[in-house]
Amino acid sequence: MKVKVEVRLKPGHFDPEGDITAKSLRDLGFRVKGVEVSKVYTLDLEARDAEDGVRLTKDMCRKLLANPTKDNFSVEVLPGEERTVEKGKR
Repeated sequence: MKVKVEVRLKPGHFDPEGDITAKSLRDLGFRVKGVEVSKVYTLDLEARDAEDGVRLTKDMCRKLLANPTKDNFSVEVLPGEERTVEKGKR
C-alpha cells in the first residue's frame, strides 16, 4: 500500500526557506503574501489494511519523519487503496 505523509511546521515556527522563497517570488514580480514549505514522503509499505497502514505510518512520523516539537503531520492512504485521511499532532 502507498501512503503519503506531509510534514509541515507548526504555527509560530520560523520558516526561513518559505520566507526566502516568498521574497524571491516577489522580486520576480509575483504578488505573494507568504510561502510555507513542507516535506512530502511517499511510502510503499506492507500493512494488513488501511487502518494498520495509517497506524504504522503515524509511528514512523513520531519516531523519525516529524519532530514533535516543531512539526505537524498528515497521513493519507493513496488512491487505489482504501481512502483514509488522518491528521496527527504531537
